[in-house]
Amino acid sequence: MAERSLTLMAVHAHPDDEATSTGGVLARYAAEGITTVLVTCTDGRCGDGPGGVKPGDPGHDPAAVVAMRQAELEASCASLKVTHLETLGYADSGMMGWPTNTLPGAFWTTPVDEAAERLADLIRQYRPDVVVTYDENGFYGHPDHIQAHRITMAAVAKTDIPAKVYWTTVPRTAFAEFGRIMRELGVEWDEPDASSPEPQLELGLPDDEISTWVDTTSYSGQKYDALAAHASQTENIFFLQLGRDRFAELMGMETFVRVRDTTGASLPEDDLFAGLR
Repeated sequence: MAERSLTLMAVHAHPDDEATSTGGVLARYAAEGITTVLVTCTDGRCGDGPGGVKPGDPGHDPAAVVAMRQAELEASCASLKVTHLETLGYADSGMMGWPTNTLPGAFWTTPVDEAAERLADLIRQYRPDVVVTYDENGFYGHPDHIQAHRITMAAVAKTDIPAKVYWTTVPRTAFAEFGRIMRELGVEWDEPDASSPEPQLELGLPDDEISTWVDTTSYSGQKYDALAAHASQTENIFFLQLGRDRFAELMGMETFVRVRDTTGASLPEDDLFAGLR
C-alpha cells in the first residue's frame, strides 16, 4: 500500500484570501509533493463587480459576482497547483455592520456547530496533518474571517486529526514598510492615530511572538499570478502595482502562529511540517 502523502488544509473566508496570506505555502508545499486542500467558506458576493462597482451600487449583480469570483478562484488554484478546492458556498456577509450580515444564508449568522460539522467532514475525508486559518479576530475583524476561525477550531476539536494548527499573521515591522511603499506609489495609507480616544485595532504581531517564518520567495511568481487572477477586486491592485520583483521582496515570507502541535517541534520554525518529516 502506498504511503499517504502529507496534507495541508487552508481554510479561508472568501475567494482571493488564499492568495494573499497563504499563496506561498500552498505553492511551495504542492511543489514538494504535499497534498494541498483549500476550503473557501463563502461565495464572495459582497466583492466588487465588473468595473469595480461596489455592493449596493447600481449595476452590482451579486449572482454575476459569485460566478466571476468562482472562475477567478479556480484560476488562482491552478496557479498555486492546489490539489483539491472545496467551497462551502455560504453567502458572503460583507463588512461588519453591513445589512448583508444577517441575510438568509449569510456565513456570519450560520450556527458555528452546523458549519463546523461540514468542515469536520472534509477534515475526516482529507485527514490534513496541518491546518491553517485566521486568528480569533479574523486578522482584521471581518465577520467571515472570524467565523472561518470559529468553525475551523471547532472542526479540529471535533475530529482531533490535524497534528498542527496555525493562524496567519503579519509581523508589525512589515506594516511600516508597506506604508512606505504605498506612499511611494501614491496610494492612500492611514497610519494608526495614537491620539485617538477610540481603541485602535493593532494588526499583526510583534516579531518575537511569531512562531513560524516560511520562506516562499521562490514561489512568489505563482503567488503573484494567483492574486492577479482575482484582479476584479480593487484591493488587490496595490499588490499588483508592486511588480513581480518588489512583490517577491515584500511578500516572500509568510508568517504564522502555531496554536496546536503534537510533534514537539521546537520554535521558532521555518516549516509548517517541522516534526512531520
